Amino acid sequence: MASCQLRETVLAKKSKEKSDQPSVGKTTLKLKIDGKKRSFNIDDAKLPDWIDDGALASGDFPYTDKMNRDEYEKTLEQLQIELVKMQSWLQETGGRVISVFEGRDAAGKGGTIFTLRQYMNPRNARNVALPKPTETESGQWYFQRYVSHFPTKGEFVTFDRSWYNRGGVEPVMGFCTPEQHESFLEETPGFERMIVADGIFFFKFWLNIGQIMQLKRFHDRRHSPLKNWKFSPMDIAGAEKWDDYTDARNEMMARTHTAHAPWTVVRSNDKRRARIAVIRRVLLSLPYKDRDVGVIGNEDALIIGSGPGFLE
Repeated sequence: MASCQLRETVLAKKSKEKSDQPSVGKTTLKLKIDGKKRSFNIDDAKLPDWIDDGALASGDFPYTDKMNRDEYEKTLEQLQIELVKMQSWLQETGGRVISVFEGRDAAGKGGTIFTLRQYMNPRNARNVALPKPTETESGQWYFQRYVSHFPTKGEFVTFDRSWYNRGGVEPVMGFCTPEQHESFLEETPGFERMIVADGIFFFKFWLNIGQIMQLKRFHDRRHSPLKNWKFSPMDIAGAEKWDDYTDARNEMMARTHTAHAPWTVVRSNDKRRARIAVIRRVLLSLPYKDRDVGVIGNEDALIIGSGPGFLE
């Protein structure tokens, strides 16, 4: 009797441990990278050498090392002080900011947004990360559910993915029709013209990540007890559609990069440099009171640039 109970306890424990693991279905990816066919089992705890060695340099990243941590933390603190000053100016003047963050999965959008907002007053700095649309939202004008989260006076609003889901994820994964995709590309420049014309400071950031670095970050998530909730079957599906996402990104950027709402491209294989670049661009673009340009520093032209040309 005791033996049966012990066996049932062990089986129950094993079942729970298995259920606690992220369910990702297919775990071996068949990929073509730089002309070479690769196979990558993301469930294997050991990261392949070709990924570990090639991650930072992937996507023609211009640096061979990450930004020094001490330099990063010192620079970041100075910039975050400026962000607090900027937010005070927004509240005094009633200014409004929208900052859209787009990029492939694992490009660093969430971490960049967190760092940008870390010391802002959360009452006036909101992040919007919407789930898939409800049945009601699916029947609305496409932009409607995003507009409802736009800032009122004094607010700084970030979007962790935005209406640009229809420019990339939806057409690649078959979540919208070709007609809906085309309509989006036609309507978006006019929609964004209205945002700017209403006096809202508007930023569009594309965080650009190399293919091998994306695989490394997926692997890190898959095997992290703290971050495995970020990993999903969509990541697996997306990793094997790299070229499809590239084509969708290129078309989206070519048709929505405008003088009134340009795309800012940030090379994000090194998260530290990417975060510094984003914050600098925001601070250098807003004419807030007591702005210290000397403290903000100069932009790194190897990391941040404008529009489709910076992707080539």
